Amino acid sequence: MNKKISTSLGLSLLIATNIYSADKLETITVTSATKSTQSIKDVTSSIEVITSEQIEERQFTDLTQALNSVAGISFTSNGGLGQTSFVRINGAHYSNVLVLIDGIRYNDITNGSAFPQNILITDIKQIEIIKGAQSGIWGADASAGVINIITKDSKDGFHGTINTEYGSYNTKKYGVSVSLKEDNYYAKLNSQRVISDGFSAQAPRGVDLDSLEDDSYKNTTLSLKTGFNIDDANKIDLSHTIIDSESEYDSDVYVGFTKDLVASANSDSMVKSKSKFSKINFNHVDSFNDFDIYASKSTFDRRANTTEYLGDIKDYGIKSNIKYNKQDFVVLGSDRKEFAQKDSTNRDYTNNGFFLTNSNHFLNSIFTQSLRYDKYSNFDDKVTGKIGIKHFYNNFIFSSNYGTGYKVPTMNNLYNLTYGNENLKPESTKSFDILTKYKNFEIRYFKNKIVDRIDYESSSPYQFKNHEGTSIIKGYELNYNKNIQEDTLLSLTYTYTSAKDKDGKRLLRVANRNLKFGLDYYGIGKLHLNVNGEYIGNRKDISNIQTGNYTVWNSVMNYEINKTFSTYLKVDNLFNKYYQTIDGYATAERSAYVGLKATF
Repeated sequence: MNKKISTSLGLSLLIATNIYSADKLETITVTSATKSTQSIKDVTSSIEVITSEQIEERQFTDLTQALNSVAGISFTSNGGLGQTSFVRINGAHYSNVLVLIDGIRYNDITNGSAFPQNILITDIKQIEIIKGAQSGIWGADASAGVINIITKDSKDGFHGTINTEYGSYNTKKYGVSVSLKEDNYYAKLNSQRVISDGFSAQAPRGVDLDSLEDDSYKNTTLSLKTGFNIDDANKIDLSHTIIDSESEYDSDVYVGFTKDLVASANSDSMVKSKSKFSKINFNHVDSFNDFDIYASKSTFDRRANTTEYLGDIKDYGIKSNIKYNKQDFVVLGSDRKEFAQKDSTNRDYTNNGFFLTNSNHFLNSIFTQSLRYDKYSNFDDKVTGKIGIKHFYNNFIFSSNYGTGYKVPTMNNLYNLTYGNENLKPESTKSFDILTKYKNFEIRYFKNKIVDRIDYESSSPYQFKNHEGTSIIKGYELNYNKNIQEDTLLSLTYTYTSAKDKDGKRLLRVANRNLKFGLDYYGIGKLHLNVNGEYIGNRKDISNIQTGNYTVWNSVMNYEINKTFSTYLKVDNLFNKYYQTIDGYATAERSAYVGLKATF
């Protein structure tokens, strides 16, 4: 196999799930499946990994775009770049997904969900996506899955990159990263900036975007990672990230009880957000165990017009990874999380957790068990767990997982001045999946049972409520990844999702079918060509409005000028398809971007 084909396989969109060879899987390590570093081939959970190489080849701008390239992941958005986006894993509610940046909680305490549109991804090493209930490992925020974002490490010596991009809607992106690594210490500083005039966030169906006012977006992200070795057995790592964003949005304008669609689309509101994420970790390694003590803090300051949302999460923990019988290990530890909303809501609660995960190898099989106990100051205590098994047989891989999840109401669910409901109780989840792989083909079946699901009630009294009874989200994923010619790679994924409440009524904003495709060609010297896209099937919004049944195509051309410089041209929505992911909110028309990167 020549170098280009090897490279294309390594950059495959579904690298984590479609490469079955053990020696290739050995090259990928993940940390979020069991709170320990593992080769991905030893993980029983249903996990996908987006690598930095794949990010650079597709030239994504934010986390939402990258996540949407993965099977079973879907998103809806209140407009274009920088507008509020919502990411679902296998149809589950976005607030049930825990998002981490270098192990620090990104879910906004004032809202309960993460805002992926504000995460720029130029500095990302890899993104780990674990599907299904993970509360047995991570607690209440992870009842539908975990997205763990790992930023790039320092390389030996001094290195740097400079990147710039310009494109449609007067969008400008530029950044710089420098790093230094010696024997006993390292440091890396990264700065990224995005500015865009954008287009109207709200847009009545059929109205030309050019006739409406633009909603701009600005984002400045700064991050620092550093650390030093005390001695051969002990080290300290520190990280700090600031995400400072500003986006215009459209507020609803009513005449009596009727929404004025054009006036709403031309309204002028502003949301400013400044989030900070900090962590210090002490690590000790000896012949017995790998031991960590950490403290982290996530701070949120979001201001929408005259309303402010302030809060923070403090997370303290200890963890020990003890290996035994060569390949087997046990992870045990405890953590304490302090959640506080410090604006007019002025509420707080605490969570003390104790967790245990054990993993064993038996010939060609791996068996993993996790158990967690959570004690809450404001909610009932809960025990959750997870078991998983994986078996290798020639070119076949079989795996299956069962987990339980627990989700406590968010501050927004409880105390929002307009939609809050202080009578809410936690919801619970039972999650099951089974997966089979053979060479380039994979099929996965999933089923989630959600009891007393928390969601917004779109009819009077228009507030969050427990939808009592059992909602069922189930379906299957198909993945195929194949070199169809010497220098051509084909990637296909298909997801079918049935999401229904206790009465059999379809859940809103969940597409029943989703096809994603990509074709990469590496046969022209240093040029790489890619065409990718997705088909969204039937998807209903509030008032039974159809927001699905469309296909969007994109293309990317990458060219390596020399060892220092590379350039690219990206065209999104290649055929200028008109569509909306949420009724009344615009999406980008055909748009083009050109970029240049220097590495030294």
